[in-house]
Amino acid sequence: MSGSGADKPEFWWCLTHARVEGADGCPNKDRLGPYDTEAEAARAVQSAAERTEAWDREDRDWAEQGSSRDQDD
Repeated sequence: MSGSGADKPEFWWCLTHARVEGADGCPNKDRLGPYDTEAEAARAVQSAAERTEAWDREDRDWAEQGSSRDQDD
């Protein structure tokens, strides 16, 4: 995701309109971002889904490790 450079363009994925927007788009509460490039913003939903899947896998692995430790007692 983007840094805080004031002169650098930022791109957002609008959840309302399902499209990339610039800084003057919909309210931030309806958007994902900011992203440094238009291409990154266009992948925002896919990137979020990939991160969620990874976190879910980590949670399952963590829970399974806890279960096996409980059985060892």
